[in-house]
Amino acid sequence: MNYMRLSKLFSEFFNSEKASGLILVFVTSLSLAIANSPWQTVYINLWHLNIANHTIIHWINDGLMAIFFLLIGLELKREMFHGELKNIKIAALPLFGALGGMAIPAGIFLLLNSGTAAKAGAGIPIATDIAFAIGILSLLGNRVPASLKIFLTTLAVIDDLGAIIIIAVFYTTSLAFINLFIALGIFGCMLLLKQLKLHNLIPYLIGGIAMWYFMLYSGVHASITGVLLAFTIPFSDGGERSPSFILQHFLHKPVAFFILPLFAIANTGVSLGGNWQSGLAQTYSLGIIAGLVFGKPLGIFLFSFIAAGLGFCLLPTDLKWKNIIGAGFLGGIGFTMSIFITLLAFSDADVINNSKIAILIASFIAGIIGFLWLRFTLKKPIIKKL
Repeated sequence: MNYMRLSKLFSEFFNSEKASGLILVFVTSLSLAIANSPWQTVYINLWHLNIANHTIIHWINDGLMAIFFLLIGLELKREMFHGELKNIKIAALPLFGALGGMAIPAGIFLLLNSGTAAKAGAGIPIATDIAFAIGILSLLGNRVPASLKIFLTTLAVIDDLGAIIIIAVFYTTSLAFINLFIALGIFGCMLLLKQLKLHNLIPYLIGGIAMWYFMLYSGVHASITGVLLAFTIPFSDGGERSPSFILQHFLHKPVAFFILPLFAIANTGVSLGGNWQSGLAQTYSLGIIAGLVFGKPLGIFLFSFIAAGLGFCLLPTDLKWKNIIGAGFLGGIGFTMSIFITLLAFSDADVINNSKIAILIASFIAGIIGFLWLRFTLKKPIIKKL
C-alpha cells in the first residue's frame, strides 16, 4: 500500500523528533538536578528575569512556542492535503484513537476533581508529547513498522490540534476585542494573499509577527497564532518548492533542537522540597497521573477498536491490537503540552509545581510501560543471510 512508503518530509519530521526526544530526556534531567541543587534559587529566578515587560519564561511560552505550533500546523496541513490523513480510512484510526485519548483522560480527571477549583486542569492529561513519544519509539529500532510510526505521529499531531482548540476555547479568560479583531483582520488579509497565489514567504512572516503581537494582547493565547499562520502559507502541490514545504523543512531543526529543549529547561525547573510526595496525594495530581497512565491507553485503544469494529477505519495489516495498546501508553507521555496547559489552568505556584511533578512522573511511567510493552509485542525483523 502507498501509505506504507514514508515520504521524505515525514521521515525528516520523524527523525528530527526522534533526536529531539532524546535531547529532551537529557535537558529535563539536567534542569531537575540544577533546580534541586545549591544553585536552585539563582536558576529558578533566572527564568523570571524581566525583559521588555515580560519574563524570559513568558517570552519562551508565548513567543517561541508559537513557532512550535506553526510547525505543528504545517505538518497537520501537509498530512491533510498530501499525506497519510488524505486517505480517510487511514486517517480515521489515529483520529478516533486521538479522540478517545482526549475524552477518557479528561473524564477521569473531572471524575476526581468535579466541583473543585482544580477542575480547570481537565485539559492537562489530554495531550501527547510528539518528541518524547517518538523518541521512545525510536529506541525500538527497525522492529517498528512504518504503520505504527504513522499512527503514533498522526495521533500526536491530532492531540496537539485538540489541545490548541481547548486552549482557545476554555483557557481564554478575558478578551480585548479590538486587538482580537485586528489580529483576525491580519489573518483574513493573509488568506487573501494566499488566494491571490502570492508565494513569497516574507509577507506571510511579517503578517504572522503582527498577528502574534495583537493576539498576545487580545486575551487569546498567542501561541494560537502559529496554527493560524500555518493555514495561510500556500501549499500549492506540496512539492519541495512550495512555500509550505520550504518553511516546514526550515523549522524542523530549530524547533527540535532549540525551542523544545529550551521550553523543557525553562519549565521543568521544579524544586521538589522535602515534602513533595504530599503533593501527589492531591486530587488534581491523581487526576493527571491516572489520566495519562491509564486514561490515555484505554481511550486510544477503546475508541480505535470500536471504530474499526463499526467499519469506520481499518487496522493496518502489519499491526495487531496489542501494538495499539503499546502506542496508547506512549500517548500518555504528556510533558510539553501538559505543562503548557498547566500554566494556563492554574495560578497558584504550589499547585503548578505539584502538577509538573505529577506530569513528569506519569510521563515517565507511561513511557517505560509503552516501551516494554512494544518491546515484547513487536516482532524482530527477519534478516536474510546471503
